[in-house]
Amino acid sequence: MFRSPYKYFWLTFLLIVIDQIIKVAVHKYLQYEGNEVPIIGNLFKLHYVLNKGMAFGMTLEFIPKPYGKIVLSLFRIVAMFGIGAYLVSLARKKAHVGLLWSIAAILGGAIGNVVDSTFYGIIFHNAPLDSPTPWFHGQVIDMFFFDIYQGWLPDWLPIWGGTWYSTPIFNFADASIFCGVVTILIFQNKFFEEPKVKNETVTSENEVNADDNEVSTFENIDTDLQEETTEESESKPQE
Repeated sequence: MFRSPYKYFWLTFLLIVIDQIIKVAVHKYLQYEGNEVPIIGNLFKLHYVLNKGMAFGMTLEFIPKPYGKIVLSLFRIVAMFGIGAYLVSLARKKAHVGLLWSIAAILGGAIGNVVDSTFYGIIFHNAPLDSPTPWFHGQVIDMFFFDIYQGWLPDWLPIWGGTWYSTPIFNFADASIFCGVVTILIFQNKFFEEPKVKNETVTSENEVNADDNEVSTFENIDTDLQEETTEESESKPQE
């Protein structure tokens, strides 16, 4: 029976709304990039920062500057539709409900960041100055900052040695994606296991067929014995 994906899309919609409310509030009340509000002392803060790239500020450096951001934005849109189609496909296959909720959370986070990169260049005018168009060049608003470590990394570290490091700042959409992915990784054996009901049904049918075959065999043997007895009786001379 078809398992409707619509209730899972409601979770996606809810996460998008929460994400956008937080981002708009941060933009309105913190106003400028770099402003912050302590929540738990200096450990956890709301810190307004703009992210023009992917997670943790990574960018597509191998693509010429005017086009790197728009390629990233278009990739996000394609990924958004791909995740949505995958969710519908899993629902049709009656996948584990935990997997469906996790995919819905990932989809909500993906769409949340797509809204930023697609429209924020127009709404909040936060596209980089060298952008050829504000469309698809909006910068994602990040705000959650666990200030665990800031400082220069030792030179002996590969790749990042000698560079300044700060604990990544993320948003609600990033958290939704992270929670969805981690949940799938933790419960992957349960989410992707083969349904046992089908195997049990097949086993039961095989057992029934085997019993029927045994009964048929015994009936055939009994019939043969009866025929042999009848023939012997008829062949005996009458006294």
